[in-house]
Amino acid sequence: MVASREYWFLVIKMRDMKKIIYMLMAALTAAACVRDLDTLPLNKTEPISEYVYGTDENAYLSGLGRLYFQFVTNDLTDLQQMDGGASETIRAFWSVQETTTDAAKCSWENDAWVRALNTNTWTEVQNDAVYAVYVRTLQGIAYVNEYLRQTEASKLKDRGVPEELAAKIDGFRAEARFIRAYLYWMALDCFGSVPFTTEKSPFGGTYFPQQASRSDIFAYCVSELTYLMSDESPMPAPRSNYPRADKGSAAGLLARMYLNSEVYTGTPRWNECKAVCESIFAMGYTLCPEYAALFRGDNGENALVRGEMLWAVDYDSDKTESYGGTSYILSATLASTDITDESRPNGQVNGWAGLRVPYEYVKKYFDVSGQDYVTGGYEVADKRGEVFYIKGRKESMDGALYSFMNGWSCLKFNNIPYGKTDQEFLPVSATKGFSDVDFPMIRLGEIYLIYAEACMNAGASGQAMPMVRALSERAGVNPPVEITQEFLVAERARELMWEAHRRTDLIRYGLYNTDSYLWPYKGGDSFAGQAFPDYKCIFPIPPVELAANDALVQNPGYARP
Repeated sequence: MVASREYWFLVIKMRDMKKIIYMLMAALTAAACVRDLDTLPLNKTEPISEYVYGTDENAYLSGLGRLYFQFVTNDLTDLQQMDGGASETIRAFWSVQETTTDAAKCSWENDAWVRALNTNTWTEVQNDAVYAVYVRTLQGIAYVNEYLRQTEASKLKDRGVPEELAAKIDGFRAEARFIRAYLYWMALDCFGSVPFTTEKSPFGGTYFPQQASRSDIFAYCVSELTYLMSDESPMPAPRSNYPRADKGSAAGLLARMYLNSEVYTGTPRWNECKAVCESIFAMGYTLCPEYAALFRGDNGENALVRGEMLWAVDYDSDKTESYGGTSYILSATLASTDITDESRPNGQVNGWAGLRVPYEYVKKYFDVSGQDYVTGGYEVADKRGEVFYIKGRKESMDGALYSFMNGWSCLKFNNIPYGKTDQEFLPVSATKGFSDVDFPMIRLGEIYLIYAEACMNAGASGQAMPMVRALSERAGVNPPVEITQEFLVAERARELMWEAHRRTDLIRYGLYNTDSYLWPYKGGDSFAGQAFPDYKCIFPIPPVELAANDALVQNPGYARP
């Protein structure tokens, strides 16, 4: 078998060949949207899974690869009038998770999605970033369902698949089920009630999937993930399958779901959350000794980094030429004037002048001082706060939300391999047009903080203090005397900054839409910020989807077109 990382690149390259196994696009029309993703082309010469899997292991690997590729694809077959890079799953999800909060703002005022997300003023009118999250997640679920249909035991037997290969395919199927659970998590977190299908659902023709409640989707994902992390599951062992998913990945997502159980279902599940975290601690993951190494261009090759990763999405500048994911974060966080022969601060050749952090966030959570916007220097005790670039910047965004030079640039994600200096990376030939930085989807640092929150709410804070101390020690700061919600709000802001958690966190803490915590431009065009309605804790179902499926119900607070 091809090694997992090499395999992932092989699959990505195969998308440009006629031997792609898994394309279900042919029947799509502009109006049909997600509903028709479960249809098959009528032309049997099309290279799709129904006709070409056979007994070739690489065919089944390629089908699985198409599922992983759903997180990084720029394909626009199912998205109307969108920029390809902006439609990528990680980029769109990152945008709705970060720019709607205190952690990030975007200066691209002419992009249709930006103003609404920056100021929490979206309505039921279609927003490109929100629309991309909806379609990409449900599209990916449809692909998983079809892969599972094509790899069920009866089909393998009919094709004459040997028992040894059939056993391997069982493992591929387990990975596919994890991908589906992750996509369902993204969808339920953003939209609440969404159309629900599995491989057992009808498909094709005039079938319209029915919406399931947030609680029901939560319960389904919990059931799937509990099985996938169990000893009975054929899911690969923890730490054995990078960058593909394994039992540790399933356990990590389950812990995250339990963490947010009260938001999703109305019922907290702290003891279950605590128990899942403890099972992860027994799987042999280790905290990377250097925080900065987690987000550098060689993080996928660094054994110390991989020891912390429960699951990551793989980016490679030569093989995943995507304007989404970490390429988006790297390029959009600097201006073209920052990218000079004398100073290439993050190893990226592009400077799109888009994303930055409000100074108020930096000051509140990192306690910076002595900032000099001429030299770019500043002082901070926490190592996690050493990632900001402020040369030539202005501090305040007051009256300047769409002026990129107002605010602090965040270079947490950095193409320069860990251990190399900026000077060693100076030549133009060394910089990259795309990213080499794998995006951490689930990592041990997050699990430590999930455990701390679960223990606090279960009345067992003391059990989590060693994990909290470990994070503090890595950051070079003193640990807290006790674990409180105030500490967790701040510590997650520091530890998980720009890793697409912030919106979910603020909702769980009751801070997202209320007036108990304000930030610049929260809830409108006022720099002071203001509260906004509760219903905006989830996004609207896109109007094009409602128009295509009369059975869909719009989320409360939003009008149906």
